[in-house]
Amino acid sequence: MFGKLEEIEVKYVQLEEELAQPDIFNDQERYKKVSKAHADLGEVVEIFRKYKQFSSDLADNREMLNDPDPEIQEMAKAEIAEIEAELPLLEDQLKVLLLPKDPMDEKNIILEIRAGTGGDEAALFAADLYRMYTRYAEANKWKVEEMSSNATGSGGLKEVIASISGDKVYSKLKYESGTHRVQRVPATESQGRIHTSAVTVAIMPEAEDVDVSIRAEDLRVDVFRASGPGGQSVNTTDSAIRITHIPTGLVVICQDEKSQHKNKAKALKVLRSRLLQLEQDKAKAEEDATRRSQVGTGDRSERIRTYNFPQGRCSDHRINLTLHSLHRIMEGELDELQDALISHYQAEAMKHQGD
Repeated sequence: MFGKLEEIEVKYVQLEEELAQPDIFNDQERYKKVSKAHADLGEVVEIFRKYKQFSSDLADNREMLNDPDPEIQEMAKAEIAEIEAELPLLEDQLKVLLLPKDPMDEKNIILEIRAGTGGDEAALFAADLYRMYTRYAEANKWKVEEMSSNATGSGGLKEVIASISGDKVYSKLKYESGTHRVQRVPATESQGRIHTSAVTVAIMPEAEDVDVSIRAEDLRVDVFRASGPGGQSVNTTDSAIRITHIPTGLVVICQDEKSQHKNKAKALKVLRSRLLQLEQDKAKAEEDATRRSQVGTGDRSERIRTYNFPQGRCSDHRINLTLHSLHRIMEGELDELQDALISHYQAEAMKHQGD
């Protein structure tokens, strides 16, 4: 590990020297590239240098144990205890920072939320989850753009698709994919019985043109008139778009915009991200053979998380974490959940790295 860290520090110093050259500003593309590479290595180099300084201080203090002055010996002992407690923590941080980076972490995402088992109650909870993610995005200064939605008359959502763009969106939300189960008493329930419903969430890295190649001959594009809840026409022109990707059978419908051109652009964006997701799933078939296995079917029995409103708790079943702060979570305060999930999967990756 330390050989690798020495190499990283050498590279960091080289990049620093390159950034100090006056002519680098003449080539903005090169400047951006070097600046990003330098920034990416900054944290690991800072912690490695701190680790080396602590190790040096530890050696010095051990020498001071031989000093004839008892006060200096006591001071050295105290400092040794502090350093010996800190070094393993820094080493763990360095191990995490050296883990292979997920190439998708920097990407924006396509968020898909669909009501599963539970009828109107599931659709209402789908709307609640969408609001939760929107609030979380606002707190992170991300931009949310709704691309397609299918609302119910009661204020719920059968389905909503949105793009979320900003700094490291995928890295913070990638563990949200799966079935989310809710237990609560519906407003229409006179007997006070708790109902269980399910909603599926899919988090897909937004694909660029370079990530996924789509051939025009592989697409069937249908144009139709947009409709609202209950099937009533909400548009007087044929602007809604349905794109079918013939080789995979994937279908994307977009009807939110009045412009056929805008709807087609949005639909292609979603399709490209779904195709990238399929490619990712194939690449790690032992974990996620298909996109369906990632999000589940929306059945009550499959779930990654349960939101229990009567008890005010939220439980993530993958990491056996229960938080009694459901109200704050539903307001978009997801950092505690996300930090726990990231730490868990980093620890798992470190275990596998040692295999």
